[in-house]
Amino acid sequence: MGATVLIAGPTASGKSGLALALAQSLGGVVINADSMQVYGRLRILTARPGATDEARAPHRLYGVMDPTESCSAARWADMARAEIAAAHEAGHLAVVVGGTGLYFHALTEGLADLPAIDPAVRTRLMGDLARLGAPRLHARLATLDPALAARLKPGDSQRILRGLEVAEGTGRPLSAFQAEPPPAPPEIGVIARLVVAPPRAALLARIRGRLEAMAGEGAVEEARDVSALGLDPALPAAKAIGLRPFAAHALGQIDLETAIDRAEIETRQYAKRQMTWARGRMGAWAWLDGAQETKRIIADIEQKMRTQGLTAQS
Repeated sequence: MGATVLIAGPTASGKSGLALALAQSLGGVVINADSMQVYGRLRILTARPGATDEARAPHRLYGVMDPTESCSAARWADMARAEIAAAHEAGHLAVVVGGTGLYFHALTEGLADLPAIDPAVRTRLMGDLARLGAPRLHARLATLDPALAARLKPGDSQRILRGLEVAEGTGRPLSAFQAEPPPAPPEIGVIARLVVAPPRAALLARIRGRLEAMAGEGAVEEARDVSALGLDPALPAAKAIGLRPFAAHALGQIDLETAIDRAEIETRQYAKRQMTWARGRMGAWAWLDGAQETKRIIADIEQKMRTQGLTAQS
């Protein structure tokens, strides 16, 4: 079996740069673990690697789904395992990088084993959401799965839909499935688990700087084009950070500075949620202050590969 490195961290932390440096130095393949970067048409808004980065090392699972689709953690984990296996088969290091904690959990710990659910159930529930709104569906969920409903906010439409879909489609609460130990996931040869977490002041500065750069690179036009698709508000891509404020600017509703300010607030809130997850679920991982540790990390990973009889391809 080949080797796999997992790199997590909040948005704008520099984790993608570390992943690229590892892949380029050690002959690796970069595999996306960000729930927004899986969608096409959102390259700028989701800070996907650009063409220059993609030319330096192979990148997988970026922009592979249309914004009109929904990518669950289970679906992503299946795709990621296939890409990891392909990388190992070719003799490459697999570098899995992203900010979606649930994706890493699904990959390494597994998820509840749920039975197949008739797609018509979700279609019906989507219609109910459009007519009644998320709070009404949350109240319905409270009668079918009170344990799950207690953990969700009334406006969390995506998770409310999932809870109702499972409860109505299987006759059993999702919380009951989640309480059972999940099946052990396949082994993927993890040799390092890293969290890139710069000091707060540095992270906030990076967030602001990146948003200002995005505005000059076409984020406004991208937001306008994606908004024109008329995505269902419950779809993950419809909730992309910065989509609404930049689209509002494109429509002349707010000025650019206000759009950047609002996108910054969204991004800060998202980074806070990511850090909360990481502290709660990734405390045993190796925590890094930032990209200044790149050379040491590359040397450490290379040594671990040698110990396993694996050779860097570069």
